[in-house]
Amino acid sequence: MVRVVVVDDEELVRSGFRLILQAAGDIEVVATVTGAQAVKEVGLQRPDVVLLDIRMPDVDGLTILRQLRGLADPPVVAMLTTFDSDEYIATALRSGAAGFILKDTAPEQLAQLVRTLAAGGVVLSPKVTRTVVDGYLDSGAGSAAATQVGRLSDRERAVLVLIADGLSNTDISRRIHVSVGTVKDHVSAILTKLGVGSRVQAALVAQRAGLLADGEPAS
Repeated sequence: MVRVVVVDDEELVRSGFRLILQAAGDIEVVATVTGAQAVKEVGLQRPDVVLLDIRMPDVDGLTILRQLRGLADPPVVAMLTTFDSDEYIATALRSGAAGFILKDTAPEQLAQLVRTLAAGGVVLSPKVTRTVVDGYLDSGAGSAAATQVGRLSDRERAVLVLIADGLSNTDISRRIHVSVGTVKDHVSAILTKLGVGSRVQAALVAQRAGLLADGEPAS
């Protein structure tokens, strides 16, 4: 079972996400809370995944994200958003968000996105605008990203593309026919060589360097 905590200031959103995810069968929503309760509840419940509203009136979602990432055994944190603020999204990327989920995501897609997060995959909606990507990677990012990617071996570059496609380590190991341990070694080397701290950030570098056929990281 994938254990999930939903953090949002709106009770309707919390209830809706619980109803949808619980129906999946392999996902258990162990708590739905407001921002003020988030860090304490996550510490008690120790979920695999936290779905966190990026902006809430009682406590800033970005502050909660940093606190959760600072835990000894931090959960995977994905931000719930309407993508109406590029500034917030760029900051969340830098703070270690594992992905973004739109609040109007189709119910049939939501459970799979949570499974992808729990498995270590990337969840980055195509609706993340180019402005967000460019703002996160700063000016001159295309050439800088190409330079970063140039440090990778051919195998590492192939793994990077699969990371950007949202595949977990297990999925990647099956795709390229190596052990999960070998994939973990590749991922660690990729993050180090690219100078990034998360798979989402690596996916953005891949996108900006032109490694993805459709120009967007997969969701």
